[in-house]
Amino acid sequence: MGTELYQQLIATSTGVLLLTAILQVWGRSLVRSIALLAVQGAALAGLVATVGVGAGEPEAVAVALEVLLVKAVLLPAALLRSAKLIGETRERPVAINTAVELIGAAALTLIAYIVGTPLVGAHPDPARQALPVGFSLVLLGFWLLLIRRSAITQLVGFVVVDNGIATVSFLISGGLPLTVELGASLDVLLVVLILGVLVVRMQRSQGHIDITELKELHD
Repeated sequence: MGTELYQQLIATSTGVLLLTAILQVWGRSLVRSIALLAVQGAALAGLVATVGVGAGEPEAVAVALEVLLVKAVLLPAALLRSAKLIGETRERPVAINTAVELIGAAALTLIAYIVGTPLVGAHPDPARQALPVGFSLVLLGFWLLLIRRSAITQLVGFVVVDNGIATVSFLISGGLPLTVELGASLDVLLVVLILGVLVVRMQRSQGHIDITELKELHD
């Protein structure tokens, strides 16, 4: 793989990762947020393949296919099924408006670059130079957890955080062994499936999935 092509693929995949995370903060549609999660998973798989092949890792393609299956297909499908079962298609109104949400997302992205850039330093590897994108995903995922009220969007935020952690891991290490990544991804899939079942039960017992209204859980 040529150096220029390698740089372009790294820039494209990390750009899509960051863009999808910001659009998830901006949107109110649960279906669109889940669809963006699928695109994000595909971009992460592309990043894994690019970094792995560039580093000469023999398992790069297998790891990328596993990431694509879990992150871009199985996880979004599980979340979409939960959303359809409870009949929720849009996020409930929140206390802060969209402008404040986007300003917060921009500020967190800026913080990620301010903190991440000194850690990268003058490292010539384009993968290492893209580390602030992984930090941004982690912060934006936590931002979704903070500003959203729907349990489905909370799950989306949780997966975004996991995608950010995976992005940082792949960019630093040049790709994780297949067994390690498979175990981590399946753990996340299992957690999302279990929480998806709990969300459906919450809807049926409480009549809503707004986590701020579950006052009785505080007792």
